[in-house]
Amino acid sequence: MEQRIGPYIQPVQTAGTDPAHVPGFPSSRPAEAEETAPGKAAEQPPEDVVVPPDDPEEAAGSGEEGEQEIDGPVFEVSDRRGSITADRTGVRFTLDGEEAEFGWDEIGAVEVDAARFGRRFTVTVYMTTRRWYSAEVTAPAKSHLKEWAAELDVALDAYFEQTEL
Repeated sequence: MEQRIGPYIQPVQTAGTDPAHVPGFPSSRPAEAEETAPGKAAEQPPEDVVVPPDDPEEAAGSGEEGEQEIDGPVFEVSDRRGSITADRTGVRFTLDGEEAEFGWDEIGAVEVDAARFGRRFTVTVYMTTRRWYSAEVTAPAKSHLKEWAAELDVALDAYFEQTEL
């Protein structure tokens, strides 16, 4: 591991990376705030008005909003920092609020590694583009590692084999 000798200098935002940046002035608005054009405000309904759905089956209501029916096995494990999920859409890793999602069509292989001495469960996704990504989850007990490996195998058998045909 390399260590620097001397002060730690923060990288400076420049006009090359942020054209709106003016040295010495703080940002005028948050990055997620979007300006709405005057014409767009009239197109959107007010927040308190409920717009009925176009589909009559949706209007009848088939459960809570945002709830999806899952057609096959779902593997999901998590700890205090991250999670690993494998479902019909692909494999998803999260760590400290950041998310990486890989579709079954872009996955070349999936490797599972359970620590011999410890409680770490590692899943590595190898992409067809010769890149690989891994995520670790800490199990509450060492006995969960074999259960998790078996559950992930069920999900991989259900979804991964279908895309290779």
